[in-house]
Amino acid sequence: MKKVYYLKTCSTCVRILKALDLPSDFVLQDVKSEAITVKQLEQMKALSGSYEALFSKRAKLYKEMGLKNQNLEERDYKHYILEHYTFLSRPVIIVENAIFIGNSKKVTEALKAMLHKKGLKT
Repeated sequence: MKKVYYLKTCSTCVRILKALDLPSDFVLQDVKSEAITVKQLEQMKALSGSYEALFSKRAKLYKEMGLKNQNLEERDYKHYILEHYTFLSRPVIIVENAIFIGNSKKVTEALKAMLHKKGLKT
């Protein structure tokens, strides 16, 4: 599977996707216009190891809802990600059985290295 979960109105997501110049066989899903399904989230969790790894603690709603002061568990992270797209740490890029979450330089560099190694990027 080659899939990208992103937000098309997020300048960081757009910048990363432009820099990666992914091949056309990657499926792009704007999480705002096409909500993440339970099955998709469970697939992401299987690759990442936890829902918390997929959860953005930088989301504006995280602070507004006072979630920072709560003791969240895996089921809570899953619930909030499914409830509102903003809780997904973006972008999430899946290449076969590898998952790359977020926009840190470390993550994007690891993704670039993998794409190059697999011959998906020059």
